Amino acid sequence: MTKVAFMGSVLPSLHLTGPVLLGPEEERDGLWVIDGRISFSAPTAGEVVTINGWVLPGLVDAHCHVGLEAQGGVPPERAEEHALAERAAGALLLRDAGSPYDTHWIDDREDLPRIIRAGRHIARTHRYIRNFAHEIEPADLVDYVRREARRGDGWVKLVGDWIDRDAGDLASSFPKEVLPAAIAAAHEEGARVTAHCFGEQSLVDLADAWIDCVEHATGLTDETIALFAEREIAIVPTLVNIANFPKFADAGEAKFPGYAAHMRDLYERRFDTIAAAHDAGLDIYVGTDAGGQLPHGLVAKEVEALTQAGLTPLEALDAATWKARAWLMRPAIEEGASADLTLYQEDPRGDVRILADPQHVILRGRSW
Repeated sequence: MTKVAFMGSVLPSLHLTGPVLLGPEEERDGLWVIDGRISFSAPTAGEVVTINGWVLPGLVDAHCHVGLEAQGGVPPERAEEHALAERAAGALLLRDAGSPYDTHWIDDREDLPRIIRAGRHIARTHRYIRNFAHEIEPADLVDYVRREARRGDGWVKLVGDWIDRDAGDLASSFPKEVLPAAIAAAHEEGARVTAHCFGEQSLVDLADAWIDCVEHATGLTDETIALFAEREIAIVPTLVNIANFPKFADAGEAKFPGYAAHMRDLYERRFDTIAAAHDAGLDIYVGTDAGGQLPHGLVAKEVEALTQAGLTPLEALDAATWKARAWLMRPAIEEGASADLTLYQEDPRGDVRILADPQHVILRGRSW
C-alpha cells in the first residue's frame, strides 16, 4: 500500500474508506479528514485523497522516555529520532514517564507525536540511575513534587523503590510517612502521581498514600492487588522491560545475591502477577519503558505481551487505544478531534500482532 505524505501548509481532505473502530465493540464505515480533523461528513469542495484500511486511534505508549538514554538526557536531534520511531510504530500519544530533558519544543512540531510529560523523576539520594532524577532527601519531597507537577503535563513520577546497598535488595525510596503529603501536594497542583516500583513494600506504602498509578508493579501480591482495586490504582506493567530482569540480576549477582534472587523471582511470576491484577479488575495500560535501556517503537510488542499475561486481544488493544486515551484525557475517534490515526490491512481485534505493521500513520491530518 502506497504511503502518502503531505508536507504543505494546505492539506487535502482524506477519505478513509475502511472499517473505523470507534471503540472495542463499535465501528462505522469510513470517515473523512478535513483540515486535519476528523469528520463524519464528506467535504463540500477541494481535493480528496482516498486511503483504505482498518482505522484505529493512534496508539498510546503510556510509559516511555523521549530524550533519555542510558547515560541521561540526549541532544534534540537524538530525541527527535526517538519520537520518529514511536510515530513509525503508530504510537501517536506518549506519556513521558520522567526525563531530565525538556522536550516542550516537540509540541511545536506537527510531524512528531503528542507528549504528556511527568517532569523529571524524583528519587532518593544515590538510589537511582545516575543523571536521570532529582536525587533528594525526604524533607524535600513535597517541594520537588510541586515543582515537577508544574513542569509536567498533569503527572509526577516518583522512584518508589530501588536497590538499597546496605540491605542488598530492593527497598522503598522514601519513608511512608512523607508520601501522603507529597501525593496530596501533586493533587492540589492538578497532577496525578505515578511511581517506579519493582518490589513489594513500596506498593503498600504508595497505595496507603493514595497514589494514582504504578509503573512495572512486579511486586503485587494478593493483598496489594485488593488494595489497588479498592483505590482504583492503575498499573502500567512494561512487560517488554521486565524481560530484562534476568540481565539485571546477573549484573548484581556478585555483590547483591539477595537482590539477584528477588529480581529473578519477580521475573518468573510476572505473567501470573499481571493475570491476577487483571482478574481483580485493575486498570492496565500499555507502556514500553522505551528510553534508557530499550529502543523506541515497541508498543506492538507490549500489547502482545499483555495477551500472554491474561488479557484478551481486545482488552490488550483497548489498553493501547480507546481506554488509554480516555485515561489520559485525550480524544480517540470523534467528530472534530485531531486526526491522529493508524490504519492496518486487517482487523487487529482478533490478532494484535497486526499492530506491528501499520500501513498508514496519520498525525494531525497528515499521512506519514
